[in-house]
Amino acid sequence: MTHELPPLSARFRRVDSISPSELQQMHALFSRFYENADLKKFIEDLSEKSGVIMVREKTEAATLRGFSTIKQVELDDQGRKAIGVFSGDTILHPDYWGDRALKDGFVRYMLSVKARMPRTPIYWLLISKGYKTYLLLANNFVTFYPRHDSPNDPRLASIVDQYCRALFPRAYNATTRVLDFGDGSQCLKEVVAPITDELRALNPAIAYFEQCNPEWQRGVELPCVGEVSLNLLWPYLAKESARFRSSAPPPGPLTTEIAGDRMPSLADLARQLTESSNTPLSTSAEERA
Repeated sequence: MTHELPPLSARFRRVDSISPSELQQMHALFSRFYENADLKKFIEDLSEKSGVIMVREKTEAATLRGFSTIKQVELDDQGRKAIGVFSGDTILHPDYWGDRALKDGFVRYMLSVKARMPRTPIYWLLISKGYKTYLLLANNFVTFYPRHDSPNDPRLASIVDQYCRALFPRAYNATTRVLDFGDGSQCLKEVVAPITDELRALNPAIAYFEQCNPEWQRGVELPCVGEVSLNLLWPYLAKESARFRSSAPPPGPLTTEIAGDRMPSLADLARQLTESSNTPLSTSAEERA
């Protein structure tokens, strides 16, 4: 008889609201799957972030099953101000691989950023220790870099250069476009997400990740970027907000900022994005031209 796992929920937490016990839980989960996961280094990295999306079981114990750290940075997009949302340390317990809670929490966060700045280009910035993180980008974004079927994109390559030079000036190699933090850096434990010959053959995105970052097993990271447009988010938002409308009471006052540990509901965000502006909201390359 198969044991059914408890469902998960995701919440955004500001770094300054995280308790010592929660910090210990985060580090314990992280160190299960990463080598060289020094607690001091983990705390130092976390202190530089603005918040964390925490994923917990919907149980009385509320066991932590995953998290993703977040930092916002300002960028220049061909002379135009843009915002980058950087994802730092990210982990989800293998029992829940394929679960949507972390993804849904991150989408709500990105939508809330877009709702506050509907005409500002927004980018997801991430560095990939392993192919599973890279696939979150490749499988869900229309416009992203690097990618196997469009390896040359000067605009997005410039975004990668900017945030890597700002956040990781000592580790970034602008020629190879990888981040090398040196021997002893955090890396996935071998059993977590190996790249097999079968995976390389079946998925060109996985093969390309390894081509771009051949030393990933040593902890070398591949910096990536994905463009967040409402064209990308609307299908998800429309489906989820329809579900909320059919089962939930009318939303209360709109929340345009993430305060404390509350994220706006998808129904709130759908209404806000629809009513906030009479101008086109998409930030696709075609509309900016």
